[in-house]
Amino acid sequence: MNAMISVEELNKHFSHEKALDGLTFDVKQGEIFGFLGPSGAGKTTTIKILTGQLLPTSGKATLFNVDSKAVGTPKYLKRLGIMTDNSGLYQRLNVYENLKLYAELYEVPNPKERIRDVLKVVNLSDSQKKQVSKLSKGMTQRVLLARAILHEPELLFLDEPTAALDPSNSQHIHNGLRELNKKGTTIFLTTHDMFEAETLCDRVAFLNKGRVQLLDEPRKLRRQFSDNTVTVELANGEKRVLSMGTESAQPLYDLMKSGEVMAITSNEPTLGDIFVNITGRELV
Repeated sequence: MNAMISVEELNKHFSHEKALDGLTFDVKQGEIFGFLGPSGAGKTTTIKILTGQLLPTSGKATLFNVDSKAVGTPKYLKRLGIMTDNSGLYQRLNVYENLKLYAELYEVPNPKERIRDVLKVVNLSDSQKKQVSKLSKGMTQRVLLARAILHEPELLFLDEPTAALDPSNSQHIHNGLRELNKKGTTIFLTTHDMFEAETLCDRVAFLNKGRVQLLDEPRKLRRQFSDNTVTVELANGEKRVLSMGTESAQPLYDLMKSGEVMAITSNEPTLGDIFVNITGRELV
């Protein structure tokens, strides 16, 4: 599978601070790629370099096999969708008017129909006439997402897209992003929400102090760091931890035969547990 993004030994310094330190990774065409790390790890800086908003101190980054320095031109911007914490919405206009302006700028075909569709994705169909200045933080965030996906970009950058949203709206947006991905959009997602990463991402990279310290599929990472045990919950409330080896087969069979077993759960670690184990830092 072709690489939509390729990053090699990328460095970025701000005065005496090193934001990125030899950053190296690839994002495959058609995947949802999770870029996970706490605040200050370098996630937003990476997006700004990849989208041509910042120049790297050294190293190389390419999108569509083109140097990221050229990506900020109109030719390539139409192929990108970008959602960051920088609003850029017209506060005096309503939601629909903001999206209509963007649709005209990007020459979106059938703009009325497309605006209707993206408002459904972000669960704002009933709010299109609301003035942007009167929206809550969460609603504003959903308008920004609607704008980022309006022109069905080939590559979509999402910086903490559900950080201010309740679980219901987050789930709604996750469903919409899966549908967009099925149609061919590659998604680069930064988040510190491990549930979101496990739910959406094909692969995840753990970013710490400007470097990728671990990169793989979520399920493979959980298995890699598992202690290969299960917890058996009994009817009397007791919990027993058993290994997943053959030596536990008979004790587990006896418990199940007696009707005492209420639940069996794997003790695989979460992505958050793994991140702490590898970096010594919490994902906050």
